[in-house]
Amino acid sequence: MDALTHLAGLWLLPAFTLWGSPITWTEVLACVLSLWMVGCNMRVHPLGWPLAIVSSLLYAALFLHYRLYGEASLQLVFVALAGWGWWEWLRGHGEDGGRLTVHRLTQAQRQRALLLTLCTWPLLGWLLHRVTDSDVPYLDALPTVGSITGQILLGRKLIENWPVWIAVNVTSVGLFAYKGLWLTVLLYALFAGLAAWGWQRWRALEGRVHG
Repeated sequence: MDALTHLAGLWLLPAFTLWGSPITWTEVLACVLSLWMVGCNMRVHPLGWPLAIVSSLLYAALFLHYRLYGEASLQLVFVALAGWGWWEWLRGHGEDGGRLTVHRLTQAQRQRALLLTLCTWPLLGWLLHRVTDSDVPYLDALPTVGSITGQILLGRKLIENWPVWIAVNVTSVGLFAYKGLWLTVLLYALFAGLAAWGWQRWRALEGRVHG
């Protein structure tokens, strides 16, 4: 156990400094795997899901270190959702019983997803405020809840996952800048641009079977 603790501590040591803030080896590796994951998602390639599991575990350790408890907890939820999404992309079926394809929500479904996300956000923010020492409970809660929505939509190959990720990534840029996680700030700014690109690509792929 002591050896594992020591090894974990080494991964949280600075690899280099960016704009006055230390960048850990954990953050570097998580960034690389996350970019690879998004590239797979854009191509509707199921390899993105195991990459999501590993990068989420790395980010959980990183965010816990920086007292971003909502984001840290979110990564563990991501691990579970990634396992489900991986199965959906390989074995899942659409409402017609055929192979799961890239498709859209109905207008009513979009409204329900938005309402549920907006209602859950302040509840999680209040919970983080009450039970943790987070100094940004509501700002932490917003991308946390939005990310769960985006991950569920992604797992079902729904096009609307991409605009959700754009909103989540833009909000996360502000959150991580406040915490001085500058490499992750750059990563999430890049994610926002990639999400816009993914949105365009998936609209062209609508109705096709992949993976």
